[in-house]
Amino acid sequence: MKAVVLPGDETVSVQSFEDPVPGAGEVLIRVKATAVCGSDLTALRGEQVVGTRPERLVPGHEVAGIVEAVGPGATSVAVGDRVAVYLAIGCMKCENCRAGNLMLCPEVKILGFDVQGGDAELVVVPAVNCMRLPDEMSFAEGAVATDMFGTQYSAQDRLGVSGADTVVVSGLGPMGAAAVAIAKARGARVIAIDPVEHRRELGLRLGADVVLPAVNDEVRTIGIGRGHGGPDVVIECSGNVRAQAAALEMVRPLGRVAFVGESRELKINPSEHFLRKLTTVIGAWYFPIWQFDEITQFLIERKVPVNEIISHRLTLDDAPKAFEMLAARSAEKMVFEL
Repeated sequence: MKAVVLPGDETVSVQSFEDPVPGAGEVLIRVKATAVCGSDLTALRGEQVVGTRPERLVPGHEVAGIVEAVGPGATSVAVGDRVAVYLAIGCMKCENCRAGNLMLCPEVKILGFDVQGGDAELVVVPAVNCMRLPDEMSFAEGAVATDMFGTQYSAQDRLGVSGADTVVVSGLGPMGAAAVAIAKARGARVIAIDPVEHRRELGLRLGADVVLPAVNDEVRTIGIGRGHGGPDVVIECSGNVRAQAAALEMVRPLGRVAFVGESRELKINPSEHFLRKLTTVIGAWYFPIWQFDEITQFLIERKVPVNEIISHRLTLDDAPKAFEMLAARSAEKMVFEL
């Protein structure tokens, strides 16, 4: 088979591998679509988040395809099934795994980082990581429905976002773009913030009511007629520490904040940011595996414009170009279609 390889020295190649064979409890998937993610830059640079990096690492953790073969004991899926793949591989014995939160397993391994990923013609994954992909969704839609839309749906479900809310989305990369689309589909008024013009244009296409290059007094005074200033919900997707601090400062009393963008350090004032405003703050990283049917049903029924977020449709042979664009931030959401 053909697969993308990241040696960890900031180079990218497409190499040949022997076709993998599924073991006990595993399935072989013929990949039809696999998305490139900003987090793949860590693998490109050789940085390791958890676990041990395999030799000739194949990236790719947003994957959809068709089950081609099943190993012994893999009874939850069948050959020919259309599936998307859950990125976290857990022990399936701990409390977190039993609750469906495989990404919180103390022994977790992440597809495309700790085990060979899906930027390939074929990939082997545990059968329990296969999630049914509805016929109404394309494979490309299924791939991006996992990381971005799945994370955003789960986060906004936890926050209780509704038509009564004004939601600020900070950072309109692929994750922030998905946040706009989900919040609009939940009925909220959405203000989208990003300094990059083409990202603001995408925010408008996804339904944002207002797009801004930065936080301003208009945002800070939203709701002043209701006795408070600031938005009901802020979803921070950029990972920029100034934007994260601004999220805590601008949200109204009794408001809700979700941190989605990754960062290393943030200086906070607990009294000002949390205690005296009674702020609810959550971290958002992926979704429980049992929620995927709910997520795809929501995307289909609310006609969420998932395809709008895909900026480039490429082949595996385009991988060097794709990672060059990713590193240069000259592309948004790229999908390899096979």
